[in-house]
Order: sequence, then structure tokens, then C-alpha cells
Amino acid sequence: MKGNEKLIDTLNSLLEGELTAINQYIVHAEMCEDWGYGKLSGSFKTRAITEMKHAEKLIERILFLEGTPIVSNLSDINIGKEVPEQIKNDHSLEVDTVKDYNEAIVLAGEVLDYATRDILMEILKDEDQHVDELEELQDQMDQMSLQIFLSTQN
Repeated sequence: MKGNEKLIDTLNSLLEGELTAINQYIVHAEMCEDWGYGKLSGSFKTRAITEMKHAEKLIERILFLEGTPIVSNLSDINIGKEVPEQIKNDHSLEVDTVKDYNEAIVLAGEVLDYATRDILMEILKDEDQHVDELEELQDQMDQMSLQIFLSTQN
């Protein structure tokens, strides 16, 4: 089924964001693992896996719409040198992602591609959850102090 070119371009842009997030989360996960924060590393890895599933859904949809998935583009990857900076960078990435998905959902509706819109809405729910999880970690750091927070991440 030949899809709308603007929507396919938008899906490729979302794919770029997902691939960027995967890389950023994996690096943060491995850094935390190296520092002995296994619990925090696990949460980053889990988020990376979710982003991989999103990328897969986007690739499948682009192909269905007879587009070409572009997997060679990445946005800037912002690696934090310390845990608070990692969480801040990841939060910023997710907030931008939520905005991008909301705009893509509107576009899918405008071009009357409701199946794509439904897929994007499903992914958006996960992205909203990622924002919530990262805000939860930021709140915990603020309430506990960084040292106590990090001591709970072994």
C-alpha cells in the first residue's frame, strides 16, 4: 500500500529518534553497570529494549507503506558523565520524543492513515511512561540526596 510521502518521512524521523535513544540508553546502562549500579543499569537496558521494539514497529510500517526505512541517521547522542546528567539527558530526549509522536499522530489523522495513527498512539503510551519513570528517578534523587539514591541502585 503506497503511503503518504510526508508521513513516511515523519516515520523515518521518528525512527531516527528511536535509534538515537537505543544508543544513548545502552551507553548509560553500561556506564552504570561499570560503576556498580546494577538496578539503574537494568532500567536503562529495559528502556533500550522498548525503544528497539518501537524501531521495529516503525520499520515494519514504513515498509508496509512502501517506503524505505532509513537506519543510518542518528541525532546527537548526549552521554552524561554522571548519573544525574544521564537521567536529565534521557528525560530531555523523551520529552522531545513525546512531542514528535504527538505531531506525527496529528499528521497521520490528517492524511487519513488511522492504522499508522493507532501504532503511533501505542508507542506514545510507552514514551509517556518513560518520561514518568525518569521524573520519578529525578524526584528520588532530589528527595533522598544523590548519595543515598545511588546506594539503592546496587
